[in-house]
Amino acid sequence: MPDEVDFLVVGLGNPGEAYEFTPHNLGFLVIDRLAESHAIRVSRKENMSLVGLGSIGGKRVALAKPQTFMNLSGPSVRGLLERYELKPDRLLVVYDELDLPWGTLRIRPNGSAAGHNGIKSVIGSLGGGEFARVRLGIHRPDRKIGEGAKFVLGPFKRAQKQEVEETVNRGAAAVESILAEGVEKSMAVFNRRAQGLKEEEE
Repeated sequence: MPDEVDFLVVGLGNPGEAYEFTPHNLGFLVIDRLAESHAIRVSRKENMSLVGLGSIGGKRVALAKPQTFMNLSGPSVRGLLERYELKPDRLLVVYDELDLPWGTLRIRPNGSAAGHNGIKSVIGSLGGGEFARVRLGIHRPDRKIGEGAKFVLGPFKRAQKQEVEETVNRGAAAVESILAEGVEKSMAVFNRRAQGLKEEEE
């Protein structure tokens, strides 16, 4: 009998020390922050993932970090949903988004992969995009075109530590809000704030 879980919260990233503090691992960093804040140990090895069970916002959750590398995250996520007998509408995925300005955050109830290979893999494995996501913007206007892959896998600079902390905290707060209040209410709060940031930047 699997443990009873209300929601599966997955952070996307790449396993291994080399990738630990890179833009592509913001999903992992948010899971780590949630685990720390809610005394959840993300150490069980299940379905090619590290998993921790606990409670957030009155919901029983499984926090997961797939260990398959970003672009192959789908089978791991599908396996966890099956293990905990959850439908995709009980899945929340946290990941970095090159199309959004650095420091912004967007909650979406569903949608396409929008060019994100990790999400493409999840959609492919689940047969659709009917799951909520928290997207953390990592786009920097000063980056040269075509440097995407190099940038997302390159470590953050030490000077960015504070900014990264704030981004991770905001991502964790968005997840907590979704679990406690639902996607729609959380979108109204977090996406409006992101819109304001975007207008200031333009």
